[in-house]
Order: sequence, then structure tokens, then C-alpha cells
Amino acid sequence: MDETRIQDRGEAGTISPDALDKHGPAFRASLAGGVGAAIPHDSAPLHVSGLARYVDDEPELPGTLHIYLAMSQKAHALVQGMELSAVRAAKGVHAVMTAADIPGENDYSPVFGDDPIFADGRVDYVGQPLFAVVATTLAQARAAAGLADIAYEEQPAAIDLEAALQLADAIGKDLLPPHTMRLGDATAELAKAPHRLRGRVETGGQDHFYLEGQIAYAIPQDNGDMLVRSSTQHPSEVQHNVARALGIAEHSVVVEVRRMGGGFGGKESQPALLASVAALAASLTGCPVKCRLDRDDDMEMTGKRHEMLAEYDVGHDAQGRILATELQHFVRCGYSSDLSAAIADRAMFHADNAYHLPAAHIHSRRLKTHTVSNTAFRGFGGPQGMVAIERAMDRIGHNLGIDPLDVRKRNFYPEDGSGITPYHMPVTDSVIGEIVEELELSSDYRARREAVQTFNQQNVVLKKGLALTPVKFGISFTTSHLNQAGALVHVYKDGSVLLNHGGTEMGQGLFTKVAQVVAEEFQIDVDRVRITATSTGKVPNTSATAASSGSDLNGMAAQAAARIIKQRLVDYAVSRYGVTTEDVAFLPGRVQIGSTAVSFNDLIAEAYLARVSLSSTGFYATPDIHYDRAAASGTPFYYFAYGAACSEVVIDTLTGENRLLRADILHDVGRSLNPALDLGQIEGGFVQGMGWLTMEELWWDAKGRLRTHAPSTYKIPTANDRPDDLRLRLWEKGRNRAATIHRSKAVGEPPFMLALSVFSALADAVLAAGGYKNFPELDAPATPERILRAVQAVRGAA
Repeated sequence: MDETRIQDRGEAGTISPDALDKHGPAFRASLAGGVGAAIPHDSAPLHVSGLARYVDDEPELPGTLHIYLAMSQKAHALVQGMELSAVRAAKGVHAVMTAADIPGENDYSPVFGDDPIFADGRVDYVGQPLFAVVATTLAQARAAAGLADIAYEEQPAAIDLEAALQLADAIGKDLLPPHTMRLGDATAELAKAPHRLRGRVETGGQDHFYLEGQIAYAIPQDNGDMLVRSSTQHPSEVQHNVARALGIAEHSVVVEVRRMGGGFGGKESQPALLASVAALAASLTGCPVKCRLDRDDDMEMTGKRHEMLAEYDVGHDAQGRILATELQHFVRCGYSSDLSAAIADRAMFHADNAYHLPAAHIHSRRLKTHTVSNTAFRGFGGPQGMVAIERAMDRIGHNLGIDPLDVRKRNFYPEDGSGITPYHMPVTDSVIGEIVEELELSSDYRARREAVQTFNQQNVVLKKGLALTPVKFGISFTTSHLNQAGALVHVYKDGSVLLNHGGTEMGQGLFTKVAQVVAEEFQIDVDRVRITATSTGKVPNTSATAASSGSDLNGMAAQAAARIIKQRLVDYAVSRYGVTTEDVAFLPGRVQIGSTAVSFNDLIAEAYLARVSLSSTGFYATPDIHYDRAAASGTPFYYFAYGAACSEVVIDTLTGENRLLRADILHDVGRSLNPALDLGQIEGGFVQGMGWLTMEELWWDAKGRLRTHAPSTYKIPTANDRPDDLRLRLWEKGRNRAATIHRSKAVGEPPFMLALSVFSALADAVLAAGGYKNFPELDAPATPERILRAVQAVRGAA
């Protein structure tokens, strides 16, 4: 028997994480694909071969009908009438549905009840669904919808933030009530500060641009039940909304999703619309019904990242240490509430980024516009919240003649846990100082800073910029009750394992990581664990796969289920072999029972014959979190994820065109569950964040029509925008102080904000274009046009 293995057990038959660290990877060399192994995504071969099946790839059942959603052509209007007789009479049409045809509630909202499935008497944005045409083919449905005669009485429309503020003043309220966070007396401290600066910065929206568009396929079942295959990050919410629209109980609706072709938050609340419409049509016609949006309609109809204006007022000392901060957030929410309250709150939670603000006052307004309702997007408001404080750091450095990196380092949360956030949460796990010091050395920041300045002195047209910025990102849903997950594990009598949990797979590798957790528990190869589609019929009442918490929540739930089964096996072994619990250890591919080694498969077969249950559910709820929103105080996050990036850019001062030349990234994922997947998430998040800050520009015309609604007009980063020199590392010292799954840290959202280094580097290059004399005003996205205007402004001021 392996005595070392026995002594290091943390649970019955389980190896503790500390033991794995002590004995090293060779200790489990015979276990293929357990926790910590850099194995490929479980669907990688299917992705690259084109064989991965998404909702639209599933064979259509005979008699399947198709839906086209007719959309409003007005941004704000009363609907005087809809003449649809020609639509109903058109070729191939089986049904036309309006708000009057909904047996349950005409609402698909996630929280506030203000998202009608079909407009009823009023439209609030161009692209809002008016009615649905159900036809034999999608082409027939689309053609029929064009025969409708809609009579509008147009109303004044607020399209941009300025108009939103005017609308709020006119009606005396915002879309949602404002919110305030306070720490100390910021007003008094600002008045006493030796140095003070004020500024503002706008950040634009962003389209999710998932490869797989929004889609739902509804299949009617016996007794009025409904099966819905949906491309959604939140199957339980889709289930809830479909049941509500049909006026039936939730147990009558099953929602399934095997994989999504990307989500990024755009498939959290939005899919409920398509699923509800498809289910309504399936119920009405008795036929299977598919509702699929093409790219243009998808971009017009679905929500984006929230645009935000931030105004900052910062007091600091002669060394650049911040003494007090006042921040005002103006958030463009769109026509309805959606998830805007929580998103705007998270922007406030992250207004400090990695910096201790001794006195802070943060005020947020949530404004209505007559545009599509903005929604969740990777970072969930956090990126918008961080931009202002990073601009302030750059300005402090410029005003004092200090390297901005030194200003940043002087303001980091201390490692001793004495720092308090503006929402009164102690920061007890701050490792940002150590990460930045390491990256500063590995990226050769100081020497490159000098080289950039030398380059700029020698070049008139091209100017380089360099910046190193940190990230501190809170992990947990800030709505506390969402921090829960369930899982289901079956062990079959041949020793193979079937795994199901409430998380969804959108390409991030969640299913692979959770399978590794289960394989680690049983000490079997990961290919012995079969991953199955997420289904509300197997694991109920789940939260969205969002807030970077998929692995944390579902990994712990699956581990709990596996440990229940393991304990039953230990109890059986104790009884069958006459040993004690301490004499049973799970080793790679086998179980040591006293002096007897039994293969895992053989033990399972024995336990089955002995009538031991080999199936279990598991549940996990994140501990020690709470938030009193009325008092703006509490512990909304279980822990923080940290990282830093150093970016070097070059701009053409004649055109504003720019390029990221090199990026050095050091990111803390704790003890990585899968380094290969984590590195992929970090790179993808960074590049997507760079796209938001530099090129992805949404533009509505004066009538409220989105004009950037296709790849021809909306530009996302391509492989060519990835820097030729990208140096990406996981922080080797990483270890989550919180008791997460194998002491890992979330990795989905935090890397997105590493791209703030690119934005700061671009501002640094513009600063150089003006001879380092005038700090540039620059909003995001920093498109070539904006950069050119900023260059002209600093040169004009000089």
C-alpha cells in the first residue's frame, strides 16, 4: 500500500491539494487528464473538423416550421394598427402570432417584467418584435412578414446618452433608481488634497458577435409539455420564461443545451425571447418550430455592452497617492431594465480596480434610451468601471512627472489586508503588487520605456506608447442567491461515469474542467467520464453560466456528488474486506483496500452486485458572501482574481491608424484546473477587450436604426490584430486563499480587462505626439478617427 498516499488523504480516499503539490506531477503519472493536466477541450476535434453539433445542426423533425420575427421600423412610436390579413394569406404561412395570441404573460424579462415578447400598442426601439410569422420555410415567413401594413404615430426618441439625460430631466426619473457607494468623507478630503484633477471618459458599447447566432427549437410533447433546445447560458431562465408565456408549470418545460458557439453574456437573458416565441408557435400549431435569427436581425434585435460616461474628481499628494475620489457614472441602459441594475452596480464595485481609495464617493445613474436594451457582456460592467481610475492614474503620472506605473504601485491595495473597498469589503488576498513587480521585470518595462521615448524623439510620424496596468476583479454573482449549483453523477457498472451539471458550455472549456474534477475524485482517466448536455430535466433551478463562476460552482457541485458515491464505496469496502476507513485509498485506476488492490472497475462491479447506489446529486452554495444594497456595504465577492499586462503600441499620427506590437501578460488563476484552457481564455479575453477599446464601434443614426449591424460595418479583432509578440504566462505562485475547487481561480472575465493596458499605451503614444506636454482626451473605442483627433488636439494645444 502507498503509505504516503494514505497519510495525505483530505477526505475518505481522497488526496488533498497540498499533498499533490508536495509529491509533484509524477505522483499521478498513471492518471490521464485529472486536475491540473493541460488536456484539450473535449470538443476540440469536433470544432476544428466542423463536426460539433449545435442547435441548428440537429436533424429537423418532419413537419418542422420556421419563424420570422417582424421588427419595428420606428425607435419610439404608438402602434395605431397592424393589418396582417395579407400576411396570413401568404404562401406557406401556418400562423401569425401577436401579443393577443399569448396564453400566459407577454414578457421574457429576467427580473423587472418590462420586456414584452411582442410589442403591444407601443414600440421602444428599432428592431423590437411586433409579430411572428410561422411558415413552412424561413424564406416564406420572411416574405410574408413584408406584406404587413403597420400604422405608427411617432413619438420623440432619445437615442444617445445626452438625449437620455434630457429625457430623464423631462420626466423626472431615470430608467432605474440611482445608487451610491461611500467610504469616508470624499468631499472634505478632496477639498484638503494638495493636488486635484477632474476629467471624463466615455466607453462605447460592444456587440457579442458570437459565431452561432440566437436560435431555439421547440418540440411539443404529450400533455402540453414542451422540449426546447436553446443556445443559452441560462437554461433555467429560459424554462421559466417559456412556462410563463405558455401559462403552464415549469415542470412541463425541459430546456436542453449541449454547446453554444460563443455567448459572452449575450445568451444570458436574450435567448428567452426566441425560446418563448418558438414554444408559443409549437403549442399553437402542434408542430416542431425553429426560430433562428440571421446576423443582421440578431445585431439589431439583441442587447449590447452598456455604453457609459464616467466623470472623475481625484485628490492626491505629491507622490501620486490618492487621498479621495468622486466618481459619477452615467449608464446607457436602452429601453428596458434587463440586467442593467446589477451591471451598473458591478461597474461601481470595480471603479477602484486594484487601488485603495481611502475616501470615495461613487454615484451611478441608469438611463433610458429608445434603443435595444443593453445586457450582460463579459465583465458585466466591470470593464467600464475600471477605465476612469486608469485614466486618472495616467493623468496623475503626467501631471507630477512620475512614471504612471510608479503611481499605480503606490496606490495598490496592501498585502496585509488593511485595505477597504468603497463598499466596505476588506481586501485580504491582494497579490497585485507581487504580480506587477514580477511582470515589470520579465517584460523589461524600464528599459523599454526608455527605448520608446528614444524612438519617439527620432520619429516624426510614428509614435510609440507603453503601459503596464493591473486588474483586480471580484468573483461571485453580486446577487447572492445566484451563487449555487447542482450536479448529477452516475457511475455505471463497467466503471464508466456520466456527468451532468447546471453549467453550460460555450467554448470556454467548462465541461472539460468539471470532467477533470470528477476524474480526479475517482482517480480514473478523464476519457472514462462522459459529458452530457445541460438539461433542466436533470439538474433544476440552476444559475446562469456567468460571473466567471462556472468552474467554481459546478466543479464543487460535481465534486460533492462524486464524493458521496466514493463514501458509499469506502463504506462497502470496509464492510466487504474487514478493514477500517483509513485503510481505503483511491489510487490511479485502482483502490487500495488494506493489502488488497482492486481495480476501480472491479470495485464498481462488486458494489453494484452488493446493491450499493452508484448515482448521486451534488450541490454547492458559495459561503461567506452577503451584500446589503441599501447600505452599499458587505462582502459580495468570495475572492478576487488578479492579473497585469504590459502593452506596447505604435500609432500613425497622419491617419490615426495603430497597432499593438507586443503584449506581456501575467495572470493569476490560482492552481489551474487546466493550464491549456486557462491560457486560451486569457488570450481570448485580452484580444476581445482590445477590440472593445480600439475598434468595435456601434453607431445608431438619428432615427435610432443601428447602422453597424453586420461584419461589413462592425469590425471585430482578427488573427491579424493579435500582436506578433505575445508573451503569456500563468502566475506560478498562484493559490486561491478561498476554499474553491482545488484552490483554482476564475478565468472567464478577468483577462478581458488586461486590455486596459492597450488603451493606456495608445494614450501614451498620443501624449508623445504632442511632445509629452498635454494630456490627451481619448474615449473608447480609440478608433483611428478618435486617435487622429486626439493627436491634433494635443498638437494644437502645444
